Amino acid sequence: MSANIEEQTEAKTGAKEVSVWDKLIRISMKEAGVAIALILILAFFSATAPYFATPENFLKIFVQIAINTVLAAGMTFVILVGGIDLSVGSLLALCTVIGATIMINPAFSPWQAIVLACLASMGTGAILGAVNGWICEKWKLPSFIVTLGMLNVASGLARVVSDNSTITGLPQPFVDFGNLIFWGIFPSIFLIAIVVVLIGWFVLRYTVFGRFVFAIGTNEEAVRLSGHQPKRYKIAVFTISGLTAGIAAMVYLLRLNVGSPVAGIGYELNAIAAVIIGGTSLSGGKGSIIGTLVGACILQVLSTGLQLLGADDNIKPIVIGAVIVLAVILDSYRGRLMRILETR
Repeated sequence: MSANIEEQTEAKTGAKEVSVWDKLIRISMKEAGVAIALILILAFFSATAPYFATPENFLKIFVQIAINTVLAAGMTFVILVGGIDLSVGSLLALCTVIGATIMINPAFSPWQAIVLACLASMGTGAILGAVNGWICEKWKLPSFIVTLGMLNVASGLARVVSDNSTITGLPQPFVDFGNLIFWGIFPSIFLIAIVVVLIGWFVLRYTVFGRFVFAIGTNEEAVRLSGHQPKRYKIAVFTISGLTAGIAAMVYLLRLNVGSPVAGIGYELNAIAAVIIGGTSLSGGKGSIIGTLVGACILQVLSTGLQLLGADDNIKPIVIGAVIVLAVILDSYRGRLMRILETR
């Protein structure tokens, strides 16, 4: 009798241990795992890099991640449906020169110019993003090719609109807002990025649209057979990506106070990297916008920490590139591990 009791106790203990490990693995596969990685990186650089754990340095990090966070928020929607958007960097450049051109127009008062510039920037981004989605769905073309073409179109338009020159002399109220710092550590542009992330999080988590975004990325054919049209939702996510490119353009203007036709070069790759590092699957259907925010933080913390450690400029892209490749490799194993856990 006692032997049976001992066996049952050992079995229960073993089951509990397996359950605990399962929970730990599930957590590490989700946003919490990415957040833990960020905390470990912060702890490492705080202990090794001089002046890393200072308010001034964190202020600098918040300033530098704002643009990428906004772009990556929109990119998350696109990747969740299994697409990709390579045009956001060039869309940002086009929207900066359109916004800056309007703001320096003497026909408008400063506040009129600011409002019109914001509307024009976001509207241009949204319209061209919708064009991306419409072309992809109309002719069933890969989003990689379509957005690569839009990258060149938007870049050329930016040069035409700006006459291939930078635009300066933005209204002083606009410049002053970009220089605002709240509570001594949070720049205004970072708070804009947080608002964009929170709106995106709410849409994905609590709206019917958000549920369909995940469903299309998981099984588009099942959504179609249920009587819904994935085409509309896929055009919508590209529109959102273009819209966030327009918002990021205004953040760029707030930060640098100049509209440039060559702004945004390589920004699309940084945005994609933030999304993937944040845990969103390249195949779609899995991920979160909060994870994307953490991914953007990881990228910038790595860059800043390596700089403070005195790492050569040629070393930083190698390390960051290795992290991106590692994130993609982990993504390939994440699905397998989750399926194994679900069968237990």
